[in-house]
Amino acid sequence: MRHRLLAVVCVTASLLTACGVLPEGGAERRTVTVWLMKDSASKEFLKRFTGDFERTHGDLRLDIRIQEWTGIGEKVQAALKQGDKSGPDVIEVGNTQVAQYVEGGGLSDLTLESMRDWGMNDWLPGLAEPGRIGARQFGIPWYAANRVVIYRKDLFAQAGIDGPPKTRDQWIADTARLNSAGTQGIYLAGQDWYTLAGFIWDEGGDLAEKSSAGNWKGTLQTPAALRGMDFYRRLQALGDGPADGDEEHPPQAGVFAKGRVAQVVAVPGLVQAIERTNPALKDELGFFPVPGKTAAAPGAVFTGGSDLVVPTNTDDRPGATAVVAALAGAKWQTELARTMNYVPNKTTLAGAVAGQDGVAAMAAGAARGRATPSSPQWAAVEADNPIKAYMTKVLTGSDPATEARRASDRITQALADKGE
Repeated sequence: MRHRLLAVVCVTASLLTACGVLPEGGAERRTVTVWLMKDSASKEFLKRFTGDFERTHGDLRLDIRIQEWTGIGEKVQAALKQGDKSGPDVIEVGNTQVAQYVEGGGLSDLTLESMRDWGMNDWLPGLAEPGRIGARQFGIPWYAANRVVIYRKDLFAQAGIDGPPKTRDQWIADTARLNSAGTQGIYLAGQDWYTLAGFIWDEGGDLAEKSSAGNWKGTLQTPAALRGMDFYRRLQALGDGPADGDEEHPPQAGVFAKGRVAQVVAVPGLVQAIERTNPALKDELGFFPVPGKTAAAPGAVFTGGSDLVVPTNTDDRPGATAVVAALAGAKWQTELARTMNYVPNKTTLAGAVAGQDGVAAMAAGAARGRATPSSPQWAAVEADNPIKAYMTKVLTGSDPATEARRASDRITQALADKGE
């Protein structure tokens, strides 16, 4: 999908502009293929970005292809191994997943561009550090995000609740009050393990820990982790979220938009999808950080985001790095943050989202942000996630301690030393 004449091949993502013609001067346009993940950016943002990029880079054309998160690890690995150079030139990957793609030499070293052109010293550490292996930068920070609570102001008012809760106990009490008269107090899918992780961290537990001998072991069976799961169970019961589904099965934005649902735990950018489905909710949505055990601080949350990487098998590194430079640059970082309610990739761009309630709630939660265990093998856990199955078992009546031990054993096996 590189160096193709537009007159011969014209394949684009359905959400982008139609084929162009040869730029001024008659030079051939080179196609740069970009894989971005579903819901990372709105169709409107991508349309604006594509138009601007192609106007300012007369020799390049974008082919943006939207990918599903489910199964993306295997798909990226396959693309990185392609020998015919027909894969993507730029890929969005989860910030904690860069290390697995570096193994085997699949990613381009972007250290020079990062130091010389892209202002790496101002990047958010939570995005930059997972993309750095040793002293070399492979993943370029694109955006940061963490979960907050999106709520219906009108339903809170109807229930006589004056404002967002500040503690977990108050959150449970308010949610129980909301969960009546045909309204779900909260829509929380049974397999939302990122939200569970925050509750486990709040209790002083973790998903896995590294021993003094250097071995990783799952720790869902610890008393602290079990307390986190118990809180999740109590909260999840105050709505009709499926015990055997995650946030995308069914998509929780659609559930929230179409039904009487008082709250959902999600990144603030979800409001874009909610309001597209139900424009009447535009002035009724508010945000607050996931409450903590006390009012002194919000609850712990998984803080993640995405990095942009360039495969070594691209035959158009200049075109690929031009796309990365634009997406990670100040102009489109500001646009992305304002459009999707993300935290920009640089501390110097914080003012771009000043006054946005969703981002303010997200930033408050980010102060207590955590990441998944730092093992390079963590992707193997997520690939066939035993935490999800564990959660479903507990929510459908199985013994939490027994199921936690089983899930921890599977995590331990996935994280077993493989010569790292």
